[in-house]
Amino acid sequence: MYLGVQFYIFAFKLSNRTQIFFSVDLKKIKNIIFDLGGVIINIDYNKSIRELEKHCKGGRTIEYNQRAQSKLFDLFETGKSNADEFRAQLRDTYELEATDEEIDAAWNAMLLDIPKERIDLLLELGKQYRIFLLSNTNEIHLKRFNEMVAHSFTIPSLDSLFEQTYYSHLIGLRKPDAIVFEQILQQNGLAKEETLFIDDSIQHIESAQKIGIQTLHLQPPLTINEFFGDAGK
Repeated sequence: MYLGVQFYIFAFKLSNRTQIFFSVDLKKIKNIIFDLGGVIINIDYNKSIRELEKHCKGGRTIEYNQRAQSKLFDLFETGKSNADEFRAQLRDTYELEATDEEIDAAWNAMLLDIPKERIDLLLELGKQYRIFLLSNTNEIHLKRFNEMVAHSFTIPSLDSLFEQTYYSHLIGLRKPDAIVFEQILQQNGLAKEETLFIDDSIQHIESAQKIGIQTLHLQPPLTINEFFGDAGK
């Protein structure tokens, strides 16, 4: 299927004025690097925090959101701690009383769903572009991602949709560190000016921009299907 979008300028209304916040010329793009949460998978960070805090003694507040998080989450996302160590650190840091299963269920609560049209779109995009996945994630979430895919779709795993996948806990690097973008470009022979990075976190977008990668800051209500003209339908 031909993806008809070549040059896309998106405008939206904000406080009674129209603001244009990005433009992308897809005629120059040969490679696309996708974020996972908030781009392919719908997520709600607050759901996990609310569920975890139900197990905390004394009304402890857990520090975790889209822009910032405490060190124990960074360690888990870069593979410097494993799932057992992560659970132990949660219990110790936040006076959390819960079984391993309860912690995993609460931690996975933020992962909502994967709309079928996004999977269909990625299958189409893979015929025209070299596509990659770059996600700040961890071993508990990765297991859940693949369970969601196996339950809902006919593809064997998320990895099967992409030429190469980069999960922060497996590569020991996470966004927004510039080195993770440089590594993907170098390992795959990608020209930065021909590469589009799509993410929902502005700090990750700004890091990619600084090294010359083309970017799309995906913000609601825009979805990747709308950006690419619903080509996956």
